[in-house]
Amino acid sequence: MLRHFHEELEQVKEKTLRLGSLVETMVEQAVASLVDRDSRLAEEVIASDNRVDSLDLEIDEDCLRLLALQQPAAKDLRFITTAMKITTDLERMADQAVNICQRAIELNEEPQLKPYIDIPIMSQLSQKMMREALDAFVRRDADLARQVIPADNKVDALKNQVFRELLTFMMEDPRTIPRAIRLILVSRHLERIADHATNIAEMVVFLVEGKSIRHAPKEPS
Repeated sequence: MLRHFHEELEQVKEKTLRLGSLVETMVEQAVASLVDRDSRLAEEVIASDNRVDSLDLEIDEDCLRLLALQQPAAKDLRFITTAMKITTDLERMADQAVNICQRAIELNEEPQLKPYIDIPIMSQLSQKMMREALDAFVRRDADLARQVIPADNKVDALKNQVFRELLTFMMEDPRTIPRAIRLILVSRHLERIADHATNIAEMVVFLVEGKSIRHAPKEPS
């Protein structure tokens, strides 16, 4: 009975990683649909959100069943509740990727306002944070999780840089305002993805150490 329980815990972990991989691909392709002006790719990413929602629900059902039938204690209880929270953050990351695709489709119908430099960097940083946070979850590595958190400051700084640059465009030529606002929204969606990755990292620290650092001051990057 105990072995079967641990096998089910392992399945939850594997499904969570599968969900993370799917979401990371969505984020990468969402930004690619903007940079490459590929609206068909954006539509494919939007359609793939259904797979994320289904897997999210499946993991939640698995976790609730384990809580109800096994009544786990201590570290196993923390693992299950953490997995449920992580999948919620991953599902919201996927929603942000969908939002980026919607803005990309709109922007791709108009002349490109400016070269996309900071937005792809934000995407790469956010994806790296997501990968490392999930790696920390699998390895139950609180030190690695803590290393993820300061990277959020870099994403925030890039978002602010994008805003300042686009504000200059809007002030110099009001005709650029609709495109600039959409790009500002894209940067905000990426910043939210980084925030969710930070949430996951903080939950991993809770999983491993049993203490919450959610409201602790951010360390400098």
